[in-house]
Amino acid sequence: MNEQLVVGRIGRPHGIRGELTVDVRTDVPEYRFAPGSELATDPAATGPLTVAAARWHSGRLLLRFTGVDDRGAAEELRGTWLVVDPADIPASDDPDDFHDSDLVGLAVVTAGGQDVGTVAEILHHGQDLLVVRRTSGGDALVPFVAAIVPEVDLAGGRLVIDPPPGLLDPS
Repeated sequence: MNEQLVVGRIGRPHGIRGELTVDVRTDVPEYRFAPGSELATDPAATGPLTVAAARWHSGRLLLRFTGVDDRGAAEELRGTWLVVDPADIPASDDPDDFHDSDLVGLAVVTAGGQDVGTVAEILHHGQDLLVVRRTSGGDALVPFVAAIVPEVDLAGGRLVIDPPPGLLDPS
């Protein structure tokens, strides 16, 4: 099975009729979560799920899935990852647009050539953060911005960082 790309994570139920909050992890939610869309899940046994309805409420996406008609059924889906096959996502024209799966596993080196570690994960909070598993032990959080990450070389399997003083200091 191909590695799947996360497009959302099901959160808490909203109301009593099976609506669920979704933590959106895609830049095209109007396409990905359109009514009638079928989404694979992780764990796989939970899905696939078909979107019956979608709406925005107070800045949160609310979804209803076919066959999920009450709060109890919705609660059982809480924490489920919504995933798609990478082949189903059209390539971007933006050379600075990367999927998490493109970055995880890349070697991380400083602009001066010092080995730092490997990208272990990407966190999506107000700011995208690279979790770098340091060669010297422990993890470092590196903001994924051009000023700090001037080069992503997918073909070469590395990512170059120019960290400000203190960013890589574990204390």
